[in-house]
Amino acid sequence: MTEPVLQLINLSVSFDTPNGEVEAVRDVSLSLNEGEILALVGESGCGKTVMSQSVLKLLPKTSRIKQGRIIVDGEDITNYKEKQMRKLRGGVLSMVFQDPMTTLNPTIPIGKQITESILKHNKVNREQAKKRALEMLNLVGIENSEQMFSLQPHFFSGGMRQRCVLAIALASNPKVLFADEATTALDVTVQAKIIDLLIDIRDRIGISIVFISHDLGAVARIADRVAVMYAGKIVEIGTAEEVYYDPRHPYVWGLMSALPSLTKAGENLSSIPGMPPVMLSPPPGDAFAVRNEFALAIDYEEMPPMFQISPTHSAATWLLDERAPSIAPPISLEKRAKA
Repeated sequence: MTEPVLQLINLSVSFDTPNGEVEAVRDVSLSLNEGEILALVGESGCGKTVMSQSVLKLLPKTSRIKQGRIIVDGEDITNYKEKQMRKLRGGVLSMVFQDPMTTLNPTIPIGKQITESILKHNKVNREQAKKRALEMLNLVGIENSEQMFSLQPHFFSGGMRQRCVLAIALASNPKVLFADEATTALDVTVQAKIIDLLIDIRDRIGISIVFISHDLGAVARIADRVAVMYAGKIVEIGTAEEVYYDPRHPYVWGLMSALPSLTKAGENLSSIPGMPPVMLSPPPGDAFAVRNEFALAIDYEEMPPMFQISPTHSAATWLLDERAPSIAPPISLEKRAKA
């Protein structure tokens, strides 16, 4: 088996604030294989973006890696300085953000922005860079690339701007692409087109993608594997089929039960009661315990380990301990699994 292109080993990331230390990412371990699409799912504030930006070292100076290692393409980059990271960003690691207008310069033509990215990371002249930029515009599905090359971002729709940002991110052939809520600000039809585009690009050039989202519908369409985060920790990880059709963590039961597709006409949507904990002082046990109707006494006292369900599927819940009572998932999920 080939070595993963990205590995996080017991990674913990904190922020220093006037009120104290915020534990944003807590003891996260995961891997990303070549050509794989791994989805990170969870409520806002669960640590998805912080974890990803810690890999590219895009976090503010108030943040720090408390423990753990970041391995990219077999090399430990945990302690890389800014000068070293500049060589990795774009060329090995790249990122697409939710709002393309925060990435694009509104005064500079799209073609020039892509060309500058290519010149920065590759030993090519301007003519070669322009040729590559036009290839990237074609790759992401922008027609009439020669004409579009000289236009500023405001001439493009939201979906087209996101395609342009994707062209910049892919211009230097990175090995890993982080797509951080890249479809959230788009309407449903455009979302579907961007997701199909990401899958097509993965299939054509073999790039590995970390797809960050709280949209379970979008994740179901794109992911090979799914990692669900809650309060800075991964609480369940497995193939998309395992997590969607055989979820084991009560938090994932709650997320799945809240999907509109599982709600009959006229019924209210299911919801998870309560709010995520404040990470200034995380609870000693399972952070989801206070919102979990199936919580055991030990959930309030001790953090659960990752229990192995299959070679590719594991979850951090005491309900998987051999001493725990047998609890069936919500009836809606049972129906979903049988459908």
